[in-house]
Amino acid sequence: MAGLINAVRTTFSENLGGVAQALAPAATRFAIADVPDQTGKVAVVTGGSQGIGYGVTHTLLNKNIAKIFILSGSKDVVDKALDAVREELGEDAAKRTQWVQCDLGDWKRTTEAAKEIAAATDRLDILVNNAGRGIMTFELTDDGLDRHMAVNHMGHVVLTAHLLPLLKKTAEQGHTVRITNQASNLHTNSPFETKFANVEELNKDYGPNAQYGRSKLAAILYSRFLARHLTAVQPRILVNATHPGIVETKQTREDIHEAFPLAGYAMSVGMQPFRKSQFDGALSTLYAATKAENSGEYICPPAAVEAGSQQSQDEELQEQLMRLTAQLIKEKIGQDLPSELQAK
Repeated sequence: MAGLINAVRTTFSENLGGVAQALAPAATRFAIADVPDQTGKVAVVTGGSQGIGYGVTHTLLNKNIAKIFILSGSKDVVDKALDAVREELGEDAAKRTQWVQCDLGDWKRTTEAAKEIAAATDRLDILVNNAGRGIMTFELTDDGLDRHMAVNHMGHVVLTAHLLPLLKKTAEQGHTVRITNQASNLHTNSPFETKFANVEELNKDYGPNAQYGRSKLAAILYSRFLARHLTAVQPRILVNATHPGIVETKQTREDIHEAFPLAGYAMSVGMQPFRKSQFDGALSTLYAATKAENSGEYICPPAAVEAGSQQSQDEELQEQLMRLTAQLIKEKIGQDLPSELQAK
């Protein structure tokens, strides 16, 4: 009975906001106040101007981080975020941010964005791969690829590939470097036949929940792949996937209606009292980005390590995901991934 009660408490605390947060088992508790001082460090946060990403950006600035590069497609959204930072944390905090325009579905622009960052800093301690397409209908990018996978997974691979020399340099100087990839418990919605075998499979329309779930499965597989291939040779670079829970974001308020015009009201209205704030939703990411000491884990709120689905633990599926990823990046923009990101 005690085990069942603990399981229920864990489920509530991982996914819901409000009083549910207090139900987290003692060993998994983590709060904004527990984020360590970040003096001297540099971070990149994709989608860092709203929702969970803003929760991460605001907190790192409040913890004295030296510089944050915010990747976002919209200058207006970034400007609003910086106005909030100025009001709440002061002008100095706002000056420690730099906006880099980037649509992660455009891999050439993503490459340019990474090069701009690398030219602007001599270290990179934290890479938060957070931006993504939510639960929405099937859509192809200009390159003819499923937008969920092209943005949520492959765009972040391109970004990581070009920032890797800077990440490795920082680690070689004796600093712990942390990469986080935004996953979700909805990775269990990934189609059971997922093999990442070819582009035809990638571009099959499985429906909004399955498309989203597959891209979040990819985030966990990619994190575990990097733990085996990158952390193994660069022990100071830690890579983990995170689940935020049900959070008050544009996705849960608005975008859900693109996929489910009527049924989406169950999320946007019915779940509103139970959704987490953007700061509570950022806790697992903040833990992974500032405190985690292991690599290749799937971290749920606030700091609970979970196994994830059987698919997410499949090493051969990790390898095949990265084979297909490397193949498509080579085909579309003529780039080879660094050896640490290549399937063996």
